[in-house]
Amino acid sequence: MSTTESQHVRIFDTTLRDGEQSPGISLNTVEKLEIAHQLARLGVDVIEAGFPIASPGDFGAVEAIARASNDFPTHHPVIAGLARAQAPDIEAAARAVRDAERPRIHTFISTSDIHIEHQFRSTREDIKAQARAAVAHARSFVEDVEFSPMDATRADLQYTAEVCTVAIEEGATTINIPDTVGYTTPDEYRAYLETLYRLVPGLDGVVLSVHCHDDLGLAVANSYAGLLAGARQVECAINGIGERAGNASLEEIVMLIHTRGDACGLHTTAQTREIARTSRLVARLTGYVVQPNKAIVGRNAFAHESGIHQDGVIKERSTYEIMDATSIGLEANSLVLGKHSGRAALKQALAELGFAVDGQALNTAFKRFKEIADKKKHVSAMDLEALVTDELRDALASYTLEWFEVDASSRRPPQATVAVTMPDGRTVEGSFTGDGPVDAVFRAINIATGLDARLREFRVDAVTAGQDALGETSVVLECDGQSAAGQGVATDIIEAAGRAYVRALSNAVRKAQAAAQGVDAAAAEGVATP
Repeated sequence: MSTTESQHVRIFDTTLRDGEQSPGISLNTVEKLEIAHQLARLGVDVIEAGFPIASPGDFGAVEAIARASNDFPTHHPVIAGLARAQAPDIEAAARAVRDAERPRIHTFISTSDIHIEHQFRSTREDIKAQARAAVAHARSFVEDVEFSPMDATRADLQYTAEVCTVAIEEGATTINIPDTVGYTTPDEYRAYLETLYRLVPGLDGVVLSVHCHDDLGLAVANSYAGLLAGARQVECAINGIGERAGNASLEEIVMLIHTRGDACGLHTTAQTREIARTSRLVARLTGYVVQPNKAIVGRNAFAHESGIHQDGVIKERSTYEIMDATSIGLEANSLVLGKHSGRAALKQALAELGFAVDGQALNTAFKRFKEIADKKKHVSAMDLEALVTDELRDALASYTLEWFEVDASSRRPPQATVAVTMPDGRTVEGSFTGDGPVDAVFRAINIATGLDARLREFRVDAVTAGQDALGETSVVLECDGQSAAGQGVATDIIEAAGRAYVRALSNAVRKAQAAAQGVDAAAAEGVATP
């Protein structure tokens, strides 16, 4: 292996698998494909596209991404499907990724005694045998197999080394050491991996990977410590989303390596100028807003309030900025269109943002653009991203808000009337009152559709700054025993809220229908993963 190869860190993105396991996130196939395309533009090495056995929807999404990956215009990343150390899981993953140019099966089983005893109700010897059989079975389908001893950082190191050894013997090409519950510290993790190299002779012949959770706020620090110990794959997610407190943040680990390559001697092939755009896309499609003070992609990451800091930045930006904002793609915000812009200008602007829009899709986007442009002086790149994403959601929704009217006053409860297009194409109307105009619209939608949905969360954010900014709303509701989220964008907050509500309804009903079908793999729902 050349020095350059030995210093290359593979970026394994698990936004579409571990990230989607965040409470309230439920991405459909088209949304996952959009994110996968953007991840390819970002230049990630591996896309963990999902957990195929979990549901027909997840299987279909992984299969669609595997097929589409061969035509990604930038490069063809490895497409991985997750599987428990069980034959049905492995076979489902194999079917889902088989059309990818570079397929991978990622299989896992716990090695910690607390999991073996309480979750698996098994023994160390049985777990070792299952690991051996799982890797061998996966290897019979694909040449690229990753194995993870789940909860490894709380497991006996000697035993974990034995399990990793049998996995390598059966053909595993990547060994991933998960800090599943975010328990370890950087010093402990580095020492653990260095010892593992001594205990597993074949480990230096495969790729060692790290997968760290952020329960103690150490996911990136632990991942970096693992890289310093010799790991050359880091598993992470856009905006750090994932189970509980989330995963190591992709943008943080990439920019850490990019900015401090002098200190670690490592590099990635990530296209850092795509980071900001990828972050915004994932935030919009998942409804998980990025906190303002989030490193790299937060709204305040390159903002300066202190007079001393402002003075320094005015004189020389490097006085208080260790990164150039343009290096993560923040210059995209400068793109501005107005109400006099035509279809060609819109098409070109969308192409520069990575959206290939033509035909009827362009006509639809242009119509929506003109509606917004009449209400805003300027339409920025961030506005365009939000609008295209919003149209994508509308095309997938089975319920659509056609129009609404609200009679609001401080002297009496507001009255809302709405028209909603149903899945069968009928347009129905409903009226109701509420505590406020938004609540009245939500209740009127329930009356119109005949669904007893209950609001769980509601949030409003501005896409850009200014009085005429687009408003972006996020709704989480419960319907038919299913929790689902929806997002909406408009200059009118009430309209944005109504759009978000019917989309959340669409997602909830879709999930309820899938559950009613009695999916054989329902047992995989809620299973612990690395």
